[in-house]
Amino acid sequence: MAFFHLPFSLLSCRTLLSIGVCITVLCFLANAIYRLFISPLSVIPGPWYASVSDFWLSTHVLRLRQCKKVQELFDVYGPVVRVGPNKVVFRDVSSMRNVYSVHKFDKSSYYKSVLTNDNDHAMTTLEHAEHAIRRKAYASHYTPSNVAKFQPEIHEVMAGLLDTLSKVAGTSALECLSLFRHLMVDLVVLSSYGYRLGAVSKWAMDVEDPLSTAISDFPKRGILRSIVPAWAWKIVCRIPNKRWRQLCDSDRIMAEFVGARVYEMRSEMNNGDLNIESDKMPMLQRLLQYQNPSNNRCMTDRDVISECMGHMIAASDTTSASLSYFFWELSRRPDIMQKLQAELDDAMPDAKTLPDIAELQSLPYLNAFIKEGLRLYGAAPSLLERVVPSSANAGVSEEFYDLMGFALPPGTIVSTQAWSMHRDTSIFTSPETFLPERWLESASTPRDQLVRMAQHMMPFGTGTRVCGGQYLAQVMLKIVVAAVARNFNVVAPSETNEKSMEVKDSFVIFPAAMECKLIFYPR
Repeated sequence: MAFFHLPFSLLSCRTLLSIGVCITVLCFLANAIYRLFISPLSVIPGPWYASVSDFWLSTHVLRLRQCKKVQELFDVYGPVVRVGPNKVVFRDVSSMRNVYSVHKFDKSSYYKSVLTNDNDHAMTTLEHAEHAIRRKAYASHYTPSNVAKFQPEIHEVMAGLLDTLSKVAGTSALECLSLFRHLMVDLVVLSSYGYRLGAVSKWAMDVEDPLSTAISDFPKRGILRSIVPAWAWKIVCRIPNKRWRQLCDSDRIMAEFVGARVYEMRSEMNNGDLNIESDKMPMLQRLLQYQNPSNNRCMTDRDVISECMGHMIAASDTTSASLSYFFWELSRRPDIMQKLQAELDDAMPDAKTLPDIAELQSLPYLNAFIKEGLRLYGAAPSLLERVVPSSANAGVSEEFYDLMGFALPPGTIVSTQAWSMHRDTSIFTSPETFLPERWLESASTPRDQLVRMAQHMMPFGTGTRVCGGQYLAQVMLKIVVAAVARNFNVVAPSETNEKSMEVKDSFVIFPAAMECKLIFYPR
């Protein structure tokens, strides 16, 4: 009997399969028609295929060129563009203020791809109110007055960098992306934990520093996690390749390092070896002493570790990328180098003695150079996604949020990017040209123009979620540029060129060649 029923069973399976395929196709078509013609976002200009699926935008994320593609869309469609079924991007300073500062929209779930220690830190905390509480734990560490207290430690690390450069000056090209990353890791670890890592010394001896490597790997890991489904991530991490496994383990490597520092400092605090009343303390000590005002409880060790990891990543890989591009520009712009060195020669009669932070802040050409560098090579120029809330939480009376004349329903992901704000041709003449002079007040650049340019600048983000460590980052950029440019001339070898230094973005930027080789000649 089973033999006679077999054809009918096969027929039934084929029929059910065909019905299932038809239903799936019909659902896809119905969904596509809704997104293209019926959705409230259908009136927003943009490529039709972006309206149907996020796949198109994801391909540009994987190709490490999302910033440039979004910029191309602005050039074609204007200052508001739909880039996904539920995603809208804009380029407008007034809208930027409203979204990030006035209404303070919460972040999108995209940021969860960079969780540290499988846990939230300030950057991945989506809700504005919860982030405000977290920020209080570390905000005082990054104030100008507190950063100034760490000048001796900063100068100590910088002296090590200058010594390293002096030993190999003019003999061979140095890979600056790696060198500056090790420098920033030393500085961040010293100010955050009071711990001398010696990453630059290891780099000079060609010894790998696992922490520096993990910090470099983590952003790439985050991009993969944002694209690969959660169920597939564990499978991906089991690929039997040592270097690949090291990348996947970057989170664990950092967590183990910070966990050890937490254990050491907590022991010192419990034993009375640390002065808890001191006005100069590492960030870790502040976090361990911090009490959440909403529940009057201290942060858990897991939260402290996650927060510290987030700060190490945000400070190290970003600043090192910007510094590499800064010195590459100096290598191909002797006119800029000469002006910068002339100013530094007056400010630093003794080339080895670094000036006070306050003195660096008063040097007009150095500060103009840094501003222009951050305009073109700010390390995080990508989309800053926020979610349109319901009218009850948006601070507006209407059900939809009005973005430059377009009505966005609650749940819409809206964002802008520094890459495009910094290249707005109506604000910045010759926006692709590196021109520090644009930041110096003159007859051709009146004060009102400087104000407009400043309003469009967002190299560290903008609004209430702006980078908490931006002051320290800017100080470090100025100190490194001043110290190195005062002591060395910079030349790029043939392998460091426009092609190798083409900007790629994976939320943070890096050169296409994944390296920046430069030669430093003593002056």
